[in-house]
Amino acid sequence: MDHSAEKPVSPTTERLQIELRRLEWAKELNEDTLAAITNAADWVSFRAGEVVIEVESEIAQVYFLITGRMQATLYDSLGKEMQQDTFARGAVIGLFSLGLSDRSYLQVQATEPSTAVRLTLSNLLQLTAKHADFQLAMFRLSANVFKRYVMVNRSLPKPSVVGVVHHTAASRPLVGRLAHRLRELGESPCILGDDEQWKPDEDIPFRLLVGDVEERQNLISEWASHRRLLFDIRADHSEEVMKRFMSYVDIVLWCVQPQDAPAAVLLLESLVKSVPGWRDKIRIVWLLDNNIPIAPYVPELYELAERDFKLSMGAPGAHQGSLLQHGFERIVHHLRGVQIGLALGGGAARGMAHLGVLKALEQHGIYVDMLAGTSAGAMTGTIYAAGLDPEYATEVFKADLQPPWIFRQLPGGGYWYLLFKYRRNKFDSMLRKYIGRARMEQLHLPMLTVAVDLFEGEPVVSEVGDATMSILESINLPPLSLPIFQSNRALVDGGFLNNIPANVLVAKGCNFVIASSVTAKLEKDFLGIRSNGDSRNNRFFSTIQVIMRQNMIQDFKMTSVGVQPADFVVAPDVTSFDISEFTRADEMAVIGERTTNESLAKLRKMLSKLDSQLFAGS
Repeated sequence: MDHSAEKPVSPTTERLQIELRRLEWAKELNEDTLAAITNAADWVSFRAGEVVIEVESEIAQVYFLITGRMQATLYDSLGKEMQQDTFARGAVIGLFSLGLSDRSYLQVQATEPSTAVRLTLSNLLQLTAKHADFQLAMFRLSANVFKRYVMVNRSLPKPSVVGVVHHTAASRPLVGRLAHRLRELGESPCILGDDEQWKPDEDIPFRLLVGDVEERQNLISEWASHRRLLFDIRADHSEEVMKRFMSYVDIVLWCVQPQDAPAAVLLLESLVKSVPGWRDKIRIVWLLDNNIPIAPYVPELYELAERDFKLSMGAPGAHQGSLLQHGFERIVHHLRGVQIGLALGGGAARGMAHLGVLKALEQHGIYVDMLAGTSAGAMTGTIYAAGLDPEYATEVFKADLQPPWIFRQLPGGGYWYLLFKYRRNKFDSMLRKYIGRARMEQLHLPMLTVAVDLFEGEPVVSEVGDATMSILESINLPPLSLPIFQSNRALVDGGFLNNIPANVLVAKGCNFVIASSVTAKLEKDFLGIRSNGDSRNNRFFSTIQVIMRQNMIQDFKMTSVGVQPADFVVAPDVTSFDISEFTRADEMAVIGERTTNESLAKLRKMLSKLDSQLFAGS
């Protein structure tokens, strides 16, 4: 343990009790217990980069994190790194190690200015022996630590102190709307802000951020029972004020309109330069105009923030879906510790059923936070994430992939037409009519596509770069097309190694994953040979049809690889459709919608276990 890193601070006993009460684990503690903890504890602070617990040191104290963040690295007995994790407000550090007879296997370092309550082992034992409610809280914390490292842990952070920063007044209504939505979900949020035009609302406590430190502390004391505090401020405060603000909040919703981007970059660069760890707190919230629904590409902002949300307050335009209007609800998901992922599998034309799945989920208020797709799933998912209405996208694919008359006269003409589209690079121009030059980072939803690199023999997951190119790489099906050579890679269809990328979404932090599979079933007939009972009438089928049948079987066999981590699978039965029949996209979309609707009750029941208030009525 590096004791020189600790800096004792001297808050009032009342302030310490207030900060403790905000922590989830301490909410059931009575006043006597809180007073006993504050009398026994020290409040220490750490600078960014300072060590809190040194690996292989003796652990004789436990820390309860109040503000800031810390990075923890767990090692095994041989010194091999096993896992990394981030601790935020409310985390307990060192508690599990206190029960070990040997030295610590944990290295903990502050990634930003942090404060914590410190108890020695002697203090901890005395408090747990005397106060049953504190003893129970410690048992629960120990169990949570065990679950975090040993079991599958679905919990995501639920920030209790949320900062909202505005460059213009246009984003101010977001805060009130957010507070009301959280109240609908059973919370009791309160707002501390600098908006002098704020209209009083008897349901939502609000105070102006004015006066001296003592006045603010008295106010926070009044609000100690509130589990969610929103700090609502302008972006033009002094650098000192913004740094204090960043130190105290758990996350920041940094609201930006396209014209605000340069100013936001300058301010965030200054803040993140002083404390690099603050990047993990920052969430960009793009407020977009429906007339120009694609966010500008500002690479600096993506480097300065952990993630972003895109939303609009207006109604969607022609052929646009409702993703921007639902962006607000995705922010609520984030604050509630929910991240729903949807994996869309490959399956050529049968992948059009995904559009019906997407439509049904959206209509029933199950808003997806992240998408991943392979092959046809990459194409339908990216088109959807770009903002196109699912019904319109269905019409688009049906019209654009209609084989011309000459192909319709050939046996297996649909396959020959796909060969033509691939070899003449027609998919590029077709997709750009709807996506243009948009990059993956600009899409309304985070989208990941899966391809395979023939050089390394490994899947390649794309989440940045040209969106159309990401689709082309994922749908690039040999031998209909040649590998796409890019950045020392030879990229082909992702279905060869991961046909339904649910595992990709789990790796990205989704704590509930839905998989849409159009290859879960495989018809046991080929070109009607079994149906007709006579293979002689089918001798003229083309080599392409044989190859596509092989790929269909490959997709069927590979379905279990990526889908295994999924929590829920929607499997539209589209085996009656040929995999080249894009002209029947609307029929397959209907099956996808119907299948989703039929399984909705079961899906909602599972989601309610993740958040019973958010998915109430399940």
